[in-house]
Amino acid sequence: MSDVGFIGLGLLGNALSTRLLTARHRVVGYDLVPERVAAIVAQGGQAARSVADVVAQAPVICVVLPTLASVEDAIVGADGIVSHARPGTTVIQMSTISPALTERLADQVAVGGLAFLDCPVSGTSAMVARGNGIIIGAGDPAAFERVRPLLEAMLPRAIHVGRAGHAMLLKLVANLLVGVHSLAAAEALTMARRAGLDLGRALEVLTAGAATSRMLEVRGPMIAREEFPAQMKLDLFMKDLHLIQDAARALDSPVPLTDVAERLYAEVFRQGHGAEDLAVVVKALTAGS
Repeated sequence: MSDVGFIGLGLLGNALSTRLLTARHRVVGYDLVPERVAAIVAQGGQAARSVADVVAQAPVICVVLPTLASVEDAIVGADGIVSHARPGTTVIQMSTISPALTERLADQVAVGGLAFLDCPVSGTSAMVARGNGIIIGAGDPAAFERVRPLLEAMLPRAIHVGRAGHAMLLKLVANLLVGVHSLAAAEALTMARRAGLDLGRALEVLTAGAATSRMLEVRGPMIAREEFPAQMKLDLFMKDLHLIQDAARALDSPVPLTDVAERLYAEVFRQGHGAEDLAVVVKALTAGS
């Protein structure tokens, strides 16, 4: 089994690293929040004290961090991976960032003699914990094939789609659908609720017919219960929506539904729901009802 380093052990980092531990890989994890590291140690992982400590112990390092700045700092910052890693180390960047930053990081990592793979995940943390979802891969095909067993231990499907940046662009396309479909589920179930329908029975019908979507299946029950435990925190998804809009502008590609969705998600975010799941967008439709 392989040694794998993880920098970032939030919801997604925890789910991915836990799957590797279940597959009997050795995982070395680092996070600024000590409780997150402790959670991995409790499952059999090893704690690292810093990025440099992770690099010293693992030839393959997964980066799963919440912001563009934190990803850039962890990889090419003054005390980042490139500063400490030996040639031949493979960096697997799994955070949702911009395609432009992805391309720049790939170039900078290559100068240091390291391999860089652009490998975002399409799937919520709860889906990943169950083995659902997909890893979208890009970068050097040979490097991708070398780590394919690790990727497929995290999720059974890992598909290579092109050069570095292509996977990130496709992840943004996927998240565009996540945002629009989650809002559509909220809108539909709000209408059903106001009609006096039993939402449990409504979901049974909708998810069995032509109207179903993965987001209806994942977020419909949250909307019905009016409980929003985070599988994807709204504050992080706001970042993704803005990345989608930026990428669409750069491509001169119209995204009118995404633009409407962003305004409604932003309204709920301003109400103080950033730590809840993005299904909380239903509150933008039910305010005052």
